[in-house]
Amino acid sequence: MDPRSLQSVALEVAAARSLDRALREVVRGLHGEPGVALARIWLVRPGTDCATCAMRRECPRDVDCLHLVASAGRSVAQPDVTWDRLDGRFRRFPLNVRKVGRIVSTGEPSLLGIDAPGEEWVVDPVWIEQEGIRNFAGQPLVFRGEVLGVLAVFSREDIDADAFEWLRTFADQAAVAIANARAFDEVEELREQLELERDYLREERLVTQLHSTGIVGRSPALAQLEEQIRAVAPTDASVLIQGESGTGKELIACAIHERSRRAAQPMVHVNCAAIPRELFESEFFGHAKGAFTGALQERAGRFQIANGGTLFLDEVGEIPLEQQGKLLRALQEGRYSRVGEDNLRATDVRVVAATNRDLREEVAAGRFREDLYYRLSVFPIHAQPLRERVEDIAPLALHFLQVGHDARNGDAPPRLTQRNVRDLEAYHWPGNVRELRNVVERAVILARGGRLRFDLAAPAARAGAERTASAPEIRTDAELRADEAANMRAALEAAGWKISGPGGAAELLGLKPTTLRSRMQALAVRRPR
Repeated sequence: MDPRSLQSVALEVAAARSLDRALREVVRGLHGEPGVALARIWLVRPGTDCATCAMRRECPRDVDCLHLVASAGRSVAQPDVTWDRLDGRFRRFPLNVRKVGRIVSTGEPSLLGIDAPGEEWVVDPVWIEQEGIRNFAGQPLVFRGEVLGVLAVFSREDIDADAFEWLRTFADQAAVAIANARAFDEVEELREQLELERDYLREERLVTQLHSTGIVGRSPALAQLEEQIRAVAPTDASVLIQGESGTGKELIACAIHERSRRAAQPMVHVNCAAIPRELFESEFFGHAKGAFTGALQERAGRFQIANGGTLFLDEVGEIPLEQQGKLLRALQEGRYSRVGEDNLRATDVRVVAATNRDLREEVAAGRFREDLYYRLSVFPIHAQPLRERVEDIAPLALHFLQVGHDARNGDAPPRLTQRNVRDLEAYHWPGNVRELRNVVERAVILARGGRLRFDLAAPAARAGAERTASAPEIRTDAELRADEAANMRAALEAAGWKISGPGGAAELLGLKPTTLRSRMQALAVRRPR
């Protein structure tokens, strides 16, 4: 190996600002040296793909191991074959196993010759003979006392002591360059993380209106809820909020986040019902560029954006069964991989989940993993429906009355009379707090002369009132789904098939537009041609 040539390669490596480029420059530069058949770098990283690893039987533990991260070489027996792939037989090496693993464990270099008797490095004698390999030289990559990995060379010419010493010097310079490039990558990743958080906050606005309203009411149920929030918020325990649609589950999640030690970090909302089945993994964990058709650039997932903060999994019961195992592993291990990437990323998120389904019934029916259910429901909270806490209707109506009046230009706010309160308290509220807010805001818009008139005769309201007045009736699942579809069509027709926005079907039904679209798809409700 020519010292001047190695010095030139070292300068190219030092100029690399990304880890991938630094690694490529090292192996390509070494492969360019006379006689070098193959140059490779393995770095110490957390173990992955342990179940399918070729070294599984030799691995003492599933913690850290050596990952093949760069390779350059060409066959002379088959001139069209190059050795730059990273997914071959030796893509992983356990620490302290075989020649490469022992270099990391001992921190000592290794120079082995073809003529050395009994050396285990000749794993494939046929390959050695066909390619004319004479020497193996391995150097530890050491930076500030830490062994980062191994730099290895298979040579068709004998490597003497001087060349081996120059390789040692080159390895030291390469280790510094790799450490610097890794630091640049970490800085760039942090910058991207800050930009992602900024963009996410701009896009989602993190339900600002819910943040501003606070939890309003005076019922014993609400006092108990406040006590539960106060107890669990300072911890990192996973919380499962269960309750009917419109009971304020998202508001409860926000209150937990705001009173936690993570309050200064983002709270990232994921509506699990709005994610297409084939995009769940990418949505949660992100993907690398080219990971699949249409992945034109890399994308960060919600776990990365929420790192250090809270991940709110709304409608968690809608996650497909085949994706639940991947979510469980990320929650248990605190690590995940992007789609199309091999390396693991660490994550530190506090998970708050919400659902209007009974997850215990979903577990019994085989639609939800039992282990994931127990992982999410460390601290369960039940959001009671509005009809079971009538004491909260008047305070909530007054609050929404003020919010609705502040949002429009007007003089004196309309007055809430005792007659208004009686009417509101007599109603069933199938849409819960969300429906109450819509009703009040609509009344404020239509108020004349300071008098409020509440329209409680919308299709969903009539259906709820009729169910309250009649005796309980046992219905089959098919009948309930048919009623839901009919009610949905009635709301869509009343809104002119407008889904979102003021006067839209989602508002009439007390649902989020994304939830309504998901249920329309599930119930095959489509606009007539």
